Amino acid sequence: MDLNRILAIARGDEPADLRLRNARLVNVLSGEIHPADLSIAGGIVTGLHAGAPAALPAAREEIDLAGLYVAPGLLDAHVHIESSMVPPAEFARAVVARGVTTVITDPHEIGNVLGLAGIRFMLDDAEGALVDVLVNASSCVPATHLETSGARLEAGDLATLLTHPRVLGLAEVMNFPGVIQGDPDVLAKLQAFRGRPIDGHCPGLSGPALAAYVVAGIHNDHECTTVEEAREKLRAGLTIFIREATNAQNLRPLLPLVSPTTERHLCFCTDDRQPADLLGEGSIDHMIRVAIAAGLDPVTAFRLGTLNTAEHYGLRDRGAVAPGRRADLFVFADLAEPRAAMVFRGGVLVARDGQLTPSPTLP
Repeated sequence: MDLNRILAIARGDEPADLRLRNARLVNVLSGEIHPADLSIAGGIVTGLHAGAPAALPAAREEIDLAGLYVAPGLLDAHVHIESSMVPPAEFARAVVARGVTTVITDPHEIGNVLGLAGIRFMLDDAEGALVDVLVNASSCVPATHLETSGARLEAGDLATLLTHPRVLGLAEVMNFPGVIQGDPDVLAKLQAFRGRPIDGHCPGLSGPALAAYVVAGIHNDHECTTVEEAREKLRAGLTIFIREATNAQNLRPLLPLVSPTTERHLCFCTDDRQPADLLGEGSIDHMIRVAIAAGLDPVTAFRLGTLNTAEHYGLRDRGAVAPGRRADLFVFADLAEPRAAMVFRGGVLVARDGQLTPSPTLP
């Protein structure tokens, strides 16, 4: 949309496309929950109003939320879509109904079978999906030199993905011994993605070995199983992705790590969730419910599943509900047990009460 028109709508000179009235906004920026009317146009939030002033022109469409809560659309910091046993577009249909609007995925399972062709298939299949599927290039194909698989991807192969608009950086560097010992092939991959996000994978790593891994340019880790391990990695400068997967359930053990001084360096991720868990419990929404039930402040729980992930990956257009940000919204009724009553993606209602709306079309 033309910037001049967006400015006119933000000023109140022209009508918004959509106004959500009488919301209670979970504001992950200010750390509060407050009344708000949301104006939306061109897929972004154009204004927050504490009771829309009478002078504001009526929007083309208005929905009275009657006190429902509005939080940012959820982000999954690290997920292998292949574990859901469906391709990205179908995976997106399942998770968007639960409030997830962005996922950062590492397609290393299909990459290990089909190489670049598999990764490009995932990118192509995700085009136009109901969730924004962002990809980190799989760094370990094969996972170690001890394995044989259907493909081998070197630094030059991975670098061809850098120009794709939905490729963020380098996926989890599982060969941490190779990083620490300076393996030339591993270092070439790190160098190719210098300046981009580089995901880590270093279970149990500690002391000088951890320092060497971080010095190489790794940014995060999702393999922590104890508070002590996570705290050492946090002190070393890694962002900690708290994981709740099907076979690695680390959320409850790691919740004591969350405090006012640490929480901005923590994110939620699902890593690998199989269909029964994904459909029965949920995704990041499930993690938020578990965290709140365990006593975590709800705004903090939402921040770990939204803003922190967005900022970690430099996605400044999402992760919060604020003017200029994407109108990806998770609307729910119960702060103690948030379940999606409505989900908006780019200002378009795509799901209601856990079900997709008929033929949702994104702008």
